Amino acid sequence: MSLTEDIKQKAIELGFDLVGITDASPLDDKQFKFLNDWLALGYAGRMLYMRKNLDKRTKPAKLLENAQSIICLGLNYTPPMIEKKPPDTNISAGRIANYAQYEDYHLFIKRQLRKLTDFIASVAGTGFKFKICVDSAPVPERALAVRAGLGFIGKNHMLINPTLGPQIFLAEIITNLKLQTDESVTDDCSGCNKCVDACPIGALQPDGHLNANKCISYLTIEYKGEIPPDLAEKIHDRLFGCDECVLACPYQQNVPVCKNKNFKFYPARANLNLSRILDMTEDHFQTEFADSPIKRPGLQPLKRNAKICLQNLFTAK
Repeated sequence: MSLTEDIKQKAIELGFDLVGITDASPLDDKQFKFLNDWLALGYAGRMLYMRKNLDKRTKPAKLLENAQSIICLGLNYTPPMIEKKPPDTNISAGRIANYAQYEDYHLFIKRQLRKLTDFIASVAGTGFKFKICVDSAPVPERALAVRAGLGFIGKNHMLINPTLGPQIFLAEIITNLKLQTDESVTDDCSGCNKCVDACPIGALQPDGHLNANKCISYLTIEYKGEIPPDLAEKIHDRLFGCDECVLACPYQQNVPVCKNKNFKFYPARANLNLSRILDMTEDHFQTEFADSPIKRPGLQPLKRNAKICLQNLFTAK
């Protein structure tokens, strides 16, 4: 087999569901304009980091000297079907987004990518240079995944694979190796608006942009201030994140669940006791969620969310 085929086979052996390769060329003018327009409209909210490193966000080769290729990988995180117990009517619980019911994907995927780069180094030789990217680096990961043939970007702004749907973690290895590239996927969802209609606050705009200021995931995870009452009431019982635009997607129906048995899944984290969150100390929070994406906003914002959820649940009674 060729080096490209060896890399792809090893990636699948390591538990990734998707692997494709694109070159390290910049985003095209249309994608660059879309990003700039989104920032100019204020749709990034208070995520000031999105305005930084624009050169790197649009020119991935800036992240590695002599970059030639980008290995794009995808991991399906559709949760397994868990038999639900009858709800305890005396307990008010807040919903947790599907991806956060697993261990911290940043750490897990980086470990797998290091195994992959170790393998590549063993077969490619000493000239192999690389940079691992898992969400935190300023990389246009969805645009690159499209170019690498992993799927297309839907109206919900998620990378959608026609077979696996939109619940996919993305990661990249930028390398100086010249590898064979893949063809992009031509599917789209232009005739469907189910995700747009499903968004509780209307974050998915008619012009195709995502207005983070109205996105429950942004408000409950990234936003640090007091959430305006008119938005807070629409959060309902979502303690951390939101899956509505993903679950409404027709491509999400009848997809396989996550098959990677090494990726720890915590079914008990699907719904968390809101009163328990409010009583939680900082030490308890850090210990319980040490391996979880739930730790990202910090304890105080999570308590803010718990108060909102309790108020909404009380009002709904």
